[in-house]
Amino acid sequence: MKRRDFVKKGSIGLVAGLTIPTIVPSSVFGKNAPSNKINIGQIGCGRIARDHDLPGTWRHEQARIVAACDVDRNRLEDGKKLIDGYYAKKTGNDSYMDTKMYDDYREMLLNKDIDAVIISTPDHWHSQPAIEAALAGKHIYLQKPTSLTIREGRQLSDIVTKKGVVFQCGTQQRSSDQFRIAAELVRNGRIGKVHTVKIGLPGDPSGPPAPAMPVPKGLNYDAWLGSTPNVPYTEIGVHPQKGYDRPGWLRLEQYGAGMITGWGQHHFDSASWGIDTELTGPISVEAVAEFPKSGLWNVHGDFMVKAEYANGITMYTSGGFTNGIRYEGTEGWIFVSRGNYVASASDPVSAAKSAKALDASDPKILSSVIKDNEIKLQVSSEHHLNWLEGIVNKTPVLSPVEIAHRACSVCLVSHVAMKIPGKLLWDPKTEMFKNNKDANAMLSRPQRSPYGTNNVKGINS
Repeated sequence: MKRRDFVKKGSIGLVAGLTIPTIVPSSVFGKNAPSNKINIGQIGCGRIARDHDLPGTWRHEQARIVAACDVDRNRLEDGKKLIDGYYAKKTGNDSYMDTKMYDDYREMLLNKDIDAVIISTPDHWHSQPAIEAALAGKHIYLQKPTSLTIREGRQLSDIVTKKGVVFQCGTQQRSSDQFRIAAELVRNGRIGKVHTVKIGLPGDPSGPPAPAMPVPKGLNYDAWLGSTPNVPYTEIGVHPQKGYDRPGWLRLEQYGAGMITGWGQHHFDSASWGIDTELTGPISVEAVAEFPKSGLWNVHGDFMVKAEYANGITMYTSGGFTNGIRYEGTEGWIFVSRGNYVASASDPVSAAKSAKALDASDPKILSSVIKDNEIKLQVSSEHHLNWLEGIVNKTPVLSPVEIAHRACSVCLVSHVAMKIPGKLLWDPKTEMFKNNKDANAMLSRPQRSPYGTNNVKGINS
């Protein structure tokens, strides 16, 4: 898509210029002078950016947030105020940061002073900007899910791998000690041979009818829709115009798949760490699910998914289980959850009602020491820091693109199974179903031109 065509579609113009924020003398920070930092652009200035990704990044001295982008002008200006305010308070200099604003992330990617981007957009706007960032040579921190289709996920993984940029998926559970400890204990046989994994994952409620509304001033709704079909605007189908509560798009299949992708990638990623299936996937999947019969929201409610793996492990996922992951083996069980951790104030599961972070059939299992000759998994104190250190030190990150794609694939094939009765046979190598053409037709979806990963210049070169 030509830049002038994209701008013409928008309801607001692009902010001119590609200047970087004010640079202060190196004496202010010494070795942490601005010139020594990773200049980062924030794409998407909504709830998860404000509550999680920005605070998780700017707290580390390696990082410097210099730009922000959003198709909602109000949120963009709020994002700039938030970033500028943080640096003013940190440095004692009200003019230290003048965050550059972009209405089009493609303009941000043209700025050679920007080294990396954080993508905290709605789910349907994950794969495309990540692919374009990789093509522009920018390092990437991408919120989960990595994609909404298997095809988009494969495109993303192949491009990121080819370009060699540092990619971290926002599956931050890997940087929580209890998930690593649980995975290490399981991998080292502390509960014997694992045969079953039970994952607790809530569904979403149905919602009210929602008549069409005028598009708010400052929202480039066509760009917000992106590659998805053009449908009338309604506020509970997008995001709140006031405040940053949990947005309604999370409950619309046009923009996501519900909790199976929303939190599913977190738990499937963590579980794959424990059962050593990070670079593969299930060989069969079958599911039942309830879907709303009325109202605007249409993602799944209560559900049960059964997935079988080549290593003999069966994984069950349902809202009927306690939120978290329970590994069951021939000699006991281990349960792990987030405990009292929340990524944002509007997380759908209250921290006060969460189960303990780490539990086992026998307390001695949890006190078992992993010896030097056993499997030890990578330690990370904070997920955004792990990404920044990967950029600076060229060290491996915890959630690289192929592992992220494989975890997301479990979400996506589970979602397909919710729609098609019977057992679906999945081939992790070809990333195709062996026994159902209708299921294979759901591995990609139409993309509204000129948006979509298939329309990215250079994706096939």
